[in-house]
Amino acid sequence: MPARSLTSSRSCVSPGARVAVLLPLPLAGAYDYRAGAELLAAGDFVAVPLGGREAIGVVWGDAAGEVAEDRLKTVIRRLPAPPLPRPVRDLVDWVAAYTMAPAGAVLKMAMSVPAALEPARGLVACRLADMAPDIKETPARRRVLDTAGRLPPLAPADLAREAGVGPAVVKGLLEAGALERVELPRPLDFLPPDLDRAGPELSPDQRAAADALVAALDGGFSVAVIDGVTGSGKTEVYFEAVAAALAAGRQSLVLLPEIALSAQWLERFSRRFGVRPAEWHSDLGDARRRDTWRAVANGEAQVVVGARSALFLPFPDLGLIVVDEEHDGAFKQEDGVSYHARDMAVVRARLGGFPAVLASATPSLETMANIQAGRYRRLHLPDRHAGAAMPEIVAIDLRRQPPPRGHWLSPVLVAALEECFAAGEQAMLYLNRRGYAPLTLCRGCGHRLQCPHCTAWLVEHRSAGRLVCHHCGHHIRLPRKCPHCEAEDSFTACGPGVERVAEEAAARFPSARIAVMTSDTCSGPHAAAEFVRKVAAHEIDLLVGTQIVAKGHHFPMLTVVGVVDADLGLEGGDLRAGERTHQLLSQVSGRAGRAERPGRVFLQTYQPDHPVMRALGSGERDGFIAREAELRRAAGMPPYGRLAALVLSGPDSAILDGFASRLSRAAPRLDGMEILGPAPAPMALLRGRHRRRFLVKAPRGVNLQASLHDWLGRVVPPGGVRVQVDIDPYTFW
Repeated sequence: MPARSLTSSRSCVSPGARVAVLLPLPLAGAYDYRAGAELLAAGDFVAVPLGGREAIGVVWGDAAGEVAEDRLKTVIRRLPAPPLPRPVRDLVDWVAAYTMAPAGAVLKMAMSVPAALEPARGLVACRLADMAPDIKETPARRRVLDTAGRLPPLAPADLAREAGVGPAVVKGLLEAGALERVELPRPLDFLPPDLDRAGPELSPDQRAAADALVAALDGGFSVAVIDGVTGSGKTEVYFEAVAAALAAGRQSLVLLPEIALSAQWLERFSRRFGVRPAEWHSDLGDARRRDTWRAVANGEAQVVVGARSALFLPFPDLGLIVVDEEHDGAFKQEDGVSYHARDMAVVRARLGGFPAVLASATPSLETMANIQAGRYRRLHLPDRHAGAAMPEIVAIDLRRQPPPRGHWLSPVLVAALEECFAAGEQAMLYLNRRGYAPLTLCRGCGHRLQCPHCTAWLVEHRSAGRLVCHHCGHHIRLPRKCPHCEAEDSFTACGPGVERVAEEAAARFPSARIAVMTSDTCSGPHAAAEFVRKVAAHEIDLLVGTQIVAKGHHFPMLTVVGVVDADLGLEGGDLRAGERTHQLLSQVSGRAGRAERPGRVFLQTYQPDHPVMRALGSGERDGFIAREAELRRAAGMPPYGRLAALVLSGPDSAILDGFASRLSRAAPRLDGMEILGPAPAPMALLRGRHRRRFLVKAPRGVNLQASLHDWLGRVVPPGGVRVQVDIDPYTFW
């Protein structure tokens, strides 16, 4: 039976005593086991019997004592891995309670590399045997033996190469006993940063901010926000705090929202500290993930840069967390355990008793509210580094200056691009829409090609020769006949994606070197780094891309940015639509004119008078944020109220609707709490599963999790139906 999930200290548990073990499974809680012959303590990784198999878990604390003695199973063994640190265990408990996810599901994120729990193997080398037998010598064998005698132990392949023979010769000598295998200690995977290297000269504003961050390292938990315009040198400022944390013998973690942002960041880090940090993201191979997890656990990896999952790495002595681009929506995880890495990073810092740093040119409204409430400290960088000017922002009213029919670039933007290329400078076109066209329909009957598994149109990717669902990956070739009216060759592409914009740009500027940068063309950090290198080396004149190009990049020769559809993202029921659009377009605009050449940004819009467009054009960011805050406060929306989403999904729509109705009838009736739904989700079919949604709105003082626990406990979902709780939802699809 489930035991109490308690986090205790490292006091040892005697052999034969009861102990609670949490398993990385979506179970109700920790389970009682009997300790074996080994001494155990909270945080130890252990192998335990579970059903008819062996499972790996973590000693979590005091046993509940609800299992009869004769039914109690015994821990099989303790694994030779460093224990999961107390702050990480506390974080697992905290995240599970806040997100209403099973603690074991959260623990799985901290135990994402089970192979790392076994001892690392050393490097296998070979050397001359102490008691060499008599063997038949050949010239090749003699060269191997002579080489082995004068060199330190080498890997078999290296020894064969040094001796100028094939691997079979070394293998034969090993089998004959003339050579013997020896295990060597593994070299360090991550060299310590060089703290004696001087960083760049900081401006007075940068130095004041850096000094404040360094001073905070001695003061326990705090949160500082580096609020600096694009190009103001925020990274170099928090590098000073990283250096100070390292000098104090503490580890540091830097979270980035996108892998693609890491290329220039890693280059900056290497210039500052002489080595690369440890990286943590989904593109790492299994072996590298295993080695990195171990290096973090044993303290060898002193600095880690990673995506949101790096938050759950087993740092034994973490002393600083930095969340760069803290406003970015990529920090919100929506599948599985729904959590926001920015907010959980602040929790991790509080549990560990050290500072957290949030950095952004466009801080989120949640962060600004915390600054205004005095919970966070703001460090302002109002100017670009080295005297660079902010770009001029021009709104192109597409009602008055539209593109020619069948085209997507207005004459004003085309003229600006011509001037840019004539001056030998670079430009960027931004459209947050992958592929060639977002919709393909039949000219004869209007039939639209839709994914059979999702409520989504198929997106044409002409370069790949297929139509793709961006939600489930389903793809087809363009049909020759319309499946509805059977007209032949009647399909036409509607609307632009980045591929179509690039096609138009190539026709207008045939001599320009054009590249398309999206998650399709940049599938990992190496591909992203190559794109960044080409742009920085001016091997590309025009970069066309989605939001992957909008953030973090520094290209000194890029002076013109064109936003093809600035209105994209403003419509719909998303309460953060205006804020997100302002943030994203501010970041895109920030790519222009980051060095001595001035920059210009052109926003193609049908709504030049929209508050977002006016704020971008005038540079009145704080006024825009104040207006958004007032609208949210009046509506009782986050950060001034609380939201939770319940997403119900199942393969049978009738069964799902019946369950949604029963759940609706059991809904709590509390003062101030409003429950909307059930209603079909905007994405009513996803990966073959039908979806219904509830949205729960409540004042900040309401214990939302307790109310939801009570509500969901009243109705048992039928087989095949899943209920996902999303506290503080960021999307509403």
